[in-house]
Amino acid sequence: MNKKLLLPTLLLFTSSIAFAQDSKLIDNIVKEVNENSQLEKLAHELLDVVGPRLVGSPQMKQANDWAVKKYSDWGISAKNEKWGEWRGWERGVSHIDLVSPRLRTLEGTQLAWSPSTNGKAINAEAIVLPAITDSVSFQRWLPNVKGKLVLISMNQISGRPEKNWEEFATKDLFEKYKKEKTEAGKAWSAGMAKTGLTGKNLALAIEGAGAAGIIINNWSQGFGVDKIFGANTTKIPTLDLSVEDYGLVYRLATSGNKPMLRIESESKELGVVPTFNTIAEIKGKQKPKEYVMLSAHFDSWDGASGATDNGSGTIMMMEAMRILKKFYPNPKRTILVGHWGSEEQGLNGSRAFVEDHPEIVGNLQALFNQDNGTGRVVNIGGQGFAKSKDYITRWLAAVPDTIKNQIKTSFPGTPGAGGSDFASFVAAGALGYSLSATSWDYGTYTWHTNRDSYDKLVFDEIRSNVILAAIMVYMACEDPEKTSTEKAADLPVNERTGKQATWPEVKKATRKGGL
Repeated sequence: MNKKLLLPTLLLFTSSIAFAQDSKLIDNIVKEVNENSQLEKLAHELLDVVGPRLVGSPQMKQANDWAVKKYSDWGISAKNEKWGEWRGWERGVSHIDLVSPRLRTLEGTQLAWSPSTNGKAINAEAIVLPAITDSVSFQRWLPNVKGKLVLISMNQISGRPEKNWEEFATKDLFEKYKKEKTEAGKAWSAGMAKTGLTGKNLALAIEGAGAAGIIINNWSQGFGVDKIFGANTTKIPTLDLSVEDYGLVYRLATSGNKPMLRIESESKELGVVPTFNTIAEIKGKQKPKEYVMLSAHFDSWDGASGATDNGSGTIMMMEAMRILKKFYPNPKRTILVGHWGSEEQGLNGSRAFVEDHPEIVGNLQALFNQDNGTGRVVNIGGQGFAKSKDYITRWLAAVPDTIKNQIKTSFPGTPGAGGSDFASFVAAGALGYSLSATSWDYGTYTWHTNRDSYDKLVFDEIRSNVILAAIMVYMACEDPEKTSTEKAADLPVNERTGKQATWPEVKKATRKGGL
């Protein structure tokens, strides 16, 4: 037999077998996602039972342990890996009532790390920060806060979202509203600046002058939704009131009606506690020292249950791992998933992992991160790597058309400097890709808010993302080529600054925080 004729025939036959194997495995992935999804169960257990996952809280450690147990049940090796320490704190009950000049239970909650009322209710008058002309006038006014609850946020001129005004107001009325809103915001900011203090130092100054508590409104520009972050006070509670109830108390105070509030705000200080990433692994058989990673931050703010930030990304990656273990138990390369801690305070968990595991970062085939809500993935950028187009395009080709045809790609793209955990890897020169999703009003209604709960998840969209992630991992694992980390010679111009993008610097993790 002519050996020159035999070689192309063998290659064609081998290629056909490989294609058939790919096609069958991908069909199995799609069928499992559509017919045996575990997403709703995972979401219930994580979001409803465990709840929010503030760094340093018992719930964060409970979530770490839950994930390890879940992976173990699926036959996947997993562990909690300590990366640092944080101020331990546990949220308790918040209850806020207006008791004079009328009765009303107010909607609000304490901020994270807020001091407790120590089992005793605060009964005090609420006053507002007055118009400040300069730092001297502020210091002259400051003694008035003693024994009072002090409102330090701007009172919104309307609690209706701007979309609502745009839909129903006349054009002239809408323009008038926008102008008034802008002017009010500028006036408030100017008044705050005249105190001579930052927001944090303002809270500490009011606390130091003997106030009973601080009340804010951090409205997220939507119906019934506020951002809930951390308190700056160290001795007195800081609470957020809804835009509606903040406005009520504010108007009563400025009209001379002397609103009296009763507040119970409980929490526990737990000292310094260890903090963890949860890492799971499916060991590679042919190239175990090369890695493909799934990535999603595990922590959340705790105004709600952290459903879309980032429970959705978390359960997506867990489900992808479950399915890969079932249908691809012997990958060519090692598959890892990182569930990161303290992303919300500066990507600390993933930055620590990058620092602690150069052997993984230096041999990373690719990392796929998801972190911006419940929507289907619609954007994948090349993150500034010169050869990203070759790999991403090839891997996406195996994804069903109904999913990949909705995804816009951009190459070489701009390297991410922050925003989510893929950036920790990109800064270190490793191929970290963000699977960026469609909005579902994420920025207004769920991102860091008191409404980020189970009911906001769109499970069919997450199922689509599971299929995408599982197939991309499979294709990256099976790719005969080792990916290139060559950086693009000419990075795109930043549209905001007008300057050419530069590669982000590696930043160290904060290993001990919140103190």
